[in-house]
Amino acid sequence: MSMRSVEDVFQDFSGRRAGILAALTVDQERFYTQADPDRENLCLYGNPDSSWEVDLPAEEVPPEMPEPALGINFARDGMQKKDWLSLVAVHSDTWLLAVAFYNGARLNREGRERLFELINEQPTCYEIVSGKASRDAAKPKKRGAPGQPSRPPSMAPPAKIPRMSGPGQGPRRHRDDDEEDEGPVPGDDQYADGEGDPCPNCGRVYRTGEFWIACDFCDTWYDGKCVQMTPQRAQKMGKWRCPACERRGGH
Repeated sequence: MSMRSVEDVFQDFSGRRAGILAALTVDQERFYTQADPDRENLCLYGNPDSSWEVDLPAEEVPPEMPEPALGINFARDGMQKKDWLSLVAVHSDTWLLAVAFYNGARLNREGRERLFELINEQPTCYEIVSGKASRDAAKPKKRGAPGQPSRPPSMAPPAKIPRMSGPGQGPRRHRDDDEEDEGPVPGDDQYADGEGDPCPNCGRVYRTGEFWIACDFCDTWYDGKCVQMTPQRAQKMGKWRCPACERRGGH
């Protein structure tokens, strides 16, 4: 079944990618041994939990989801080890993209664009295995929320969260209890259609007149309809925790 949010698809991609990279780098001797040319057609699988395995391809036709390159073991002894690992890395990059967009089949255009941006921020397996990118660069960048970029300090929050601290006042954003409420943020009304981060649940971008709400724990913006929130409910409730923070059990 296709995954619902950009965040879920990217998390699955990151886990599988980490497994592939482990097989091609830190575990390469074990991977090299398991990819025995005397065995049948073998594939390298990266799993969502960051593990990897060398196994036969799925038997069902068509398969439940995209399959990795078949028969990687047959080329092992006919190439230099480094070249063979690089070849497997190229095919693995192709497979990772195929799986990601298979899982994200229900995303809209904005969601697919955001998914590709997140993926493209990471060096490919081939770039790492071939030495074109460092291992440090392979680590996911720290974000304001899973799958979401932190907003540049110079960028004011969009005027899409009518959660007020009082009638007629500006949007109330998450703040530490020991900080003073600074009130409205200058430039809140400067956000145009399509600007800002997309909703991490549905991938939609802000449109003028829509109600959006920010999580009081991670400060990530969500489309009100997507999280079943209305301005009236937002005014009456205390702190609101987004779906991602609910899953993490964050405070």
